[in-house]
Amino acid sequence: MACSNLESMSSPHETVSAPIFSPTTKRRTGRITRRQAAALAGASPHRLDLPGAYAGGSGELDLHRWTKGEREVVLDIGFGSAQPVLELARLHPEQVVVAIDVHTPGVGDLLASIDELGMDNVCVAQADVREVLALLPMASITGVRTFYPDPWPKSRHVRRRLVATAFANELADKVRVGGWWHLATDWLPYADYMRAQIDASSRWQGGPIDRPAWRPVTRYERNAQVAERGSTDLWFVRSGP
Repeated sequence: MACSNLESMSSPHETVSAPIFSPTTKRRTGRITRRQAAALAGASPHRLDLPGAYAGGSGELDLHRWTKGEREVVLDIGFGSAQPVLELARLHPEQVVVAIDVHTPGVGDLLASIDELGMDNVCVAQADVREVLALLPMASITGVRTFYPDPWPKSRHVRRRLVATAFANELADKVRVGGWWHLATDWLPYADYMRAQIDASSRWQGGPIDRPAWRPVTRYERNAQVAERGSTDLWFVRSGP
């Protein structure tokens, strides 16, 4: 969870099921190491540049160089740091992870790590996830991870939250029927909010699950553990139409 001021958390059942989004994912810079800067400056084959990754004239992203027409595609939205992405990519070599974030140091760290480890099933996009979704073919995604999205706790910032019914429907266009969406947060009111928003879409079914032992501990989860806050995992399945 990227925000610690949680005093003004709004109700999960407020009438905000279809907010008008203001941009929430402007590119964020920060302290960048030489290693990260070198990765960002280089021409990494694992970097998914927009719109330079279009398939020839189709207006859609060409992921074939990673999938080889066989691997499933999983989106990791707002990954934050490299290690959880890498752990799950190693655990599932049959998947290609499209890791999406706007945080420059995190993108640089992941690009550097991919090259150092010689991994071939992770690509990275520094972009707003909605930019990426607009370029993906319909029903081309098998799964989505959204771990510890920013809860934007103040009422005036509700429209900045990524997880909302409108976004759930937009995402459903790109996820095949039977595909999945795994979310996690360390703030129970936000877990309730996300569940209510996704439940309001007729295209997803699911709810809370026990924390999977295989889910890596993110830095936000470690911070929550120090603060003695538990985490909630949500799992939804794309149900159609």
